[in-house]
Amino acid sequence: MVINDVKLKVLVEVGEALSSSLDLGKSLNSILKVLSDHLEMQRGTITLVDPRTNELRIEVAQGLTKEEKERGRYKIGEGITGRVVATGQPMIIRDIGAEPLFLNRTKARKELESRQFAFLCVPIKVGNKVVGALSADHLFRGDISYEVDIDTLTIIAAMVGQAVKVRELAAKDKQEVIAENRQLKEQLKGKYKFGEIVYSSAVMDKILESAKQVAASSANVLLRGESGTGKELVAAAIHFASPRANKPFIKVACAALPENLLESELFGYERGAFTGAMERKAGRFEMANGGTIFLDEIGDLTPATQVKLLRVLQEKEFERLGGTETIKIDVRVICATHRDLEIMVKERKFREDLFYRINVFPITLPPLRDRKEDVALLATHFIHKYNKENAKKIAGLNRSSLDVLMAYAWPGNVRELENVIERAVVLCRKEVITPDDLPPGLKEAQEFDITPAGATLPEIVASIERQRINDALQKYKSQRKAAKALGLTERMLGYKITKYKINY
Repeated sequence: MVINDVKLKVLVEVGEALSSSLDLGKSLNSILKVLSDHLEMQRGTITLVDPRTNELRIEVAQGLTKEEKERGRYKIGEGITGRVVATGQPMIIRDIGAEPLFLNRTKARKELESRQFAFLCVPIKVGNKVVGALSADHLFRGDISYEVDIDTLTIIAAMVGQAVKVRELAAKDKQEVIAENRQLKEQLKGKYKFGEIVYSSAVMDKILESAKQVAASSANVLLRGESGTGKELVAAAIHFASPRANKPFIKVACAALPENLLESELFGYERGAFTGAMERKAGRFEMANGGTIFLDEIGDLTPATQVKLLRVLQEKEFERLGGTETIKIDVRVICATHRDLEIMVKERKFREDLFYRINVFPITLPPLRDRKEDVALLATHFIHKYNKENAKKIAGLNRSSLDVLMAYAWPGNVRELENVIERAVVLCRKEVITPDDLPPGLKEAQEFDITPAGATLPEIVASIERQRINDALQKYKSQRKAAKALGLTERMLGYKITKYKINY
């Protein structure tokens, strides 16, 4: 094969065209321009096999209108291009106007009667599979050989074949990602259904019934309650039970992000907005468009961020940090906090207008100590979960360990219970979890909810009093605050702590 300087330059430019853009159509058009500029080839056309119909269609063509390209469809084996694809062999037609195989289906060659053109066509292959054809017209100039031109087109077709292969792989990867995302969404829907929330208490039943009702609307929801009560779980369940279930559910831990990063995370930023902003980045609100954004620990927002959030809730629009473009969004907002926002409003630490915007539908999740009937069910659920993760076969809890769990006040709520059960599963060497597998702090509390069978009324009263005092001390971590909550003086509380030997 002989390649002169002109054809070498052509191959270099073709290589540059293929590597300069990820858009295959743009690259192929650039290749056809190179053929026209340097090799005097007109009406360059790249035809590919449509895998859905197994039909040949024009991918790109020089000098053809959209309508002409649409008419250029062939079955494999039909016409010159179809035969090249069927046989995998190039063809040279010295006078295309006199060739019966030439169908002129595009109706683009109206000057064939006055000018003689040669037609060159070579197969495009991916490995041993023919996936299309590269063709071009060449103005006929006597009895000359077109073998060098065919060799050049064959090399270019091989390069095009590699580009087509890359596109097919990218399309396959994209479809796999789409399928994985769809599967993940289905898994998330199942994981975060209201029916997947573990409880048996009447108080939780009432709360989740309210959450189901608000899920169907677009109302902003404020989830309140202590840390670890399951606010994020309920927020996700609301989203996946709503008409926005197929749209994004974006979570933002407001307390976990530094003040100087929170605004850029929520609203995004433009390139050059600050040192290190090398490119534009979409914020969480923009990512959640059409879906739901969950703002956890909303009470930790700075005053400046509160102002911007208020505008988003009122106007449904914002600008990226360092930008001027106003971005319109449709996002449902679910917030959560363990703080007393009413007190924060009075102390001017939280904007009153923002509070009323997010507090459209408040839901308060009770602490675990107020729904003790859920403890055994939750513990069993976590035992099954960590059995799988640790390849264990623990049957459950014995009576003594269950008594310990029921007596404890659970200041860390469901999250603390899960951590305790995970630890117990790891430590347990028997068929059931015993008090020895539980943290020492839990076992010390066992005495506070266990009333012997046949106890007298004063004994029952004393047991209840011990339990309430212990719960208050565990919750408030302060004797003064616990006394106030119990309606006692600090001195009276101190006397009862000594009387009942409470070690908090």
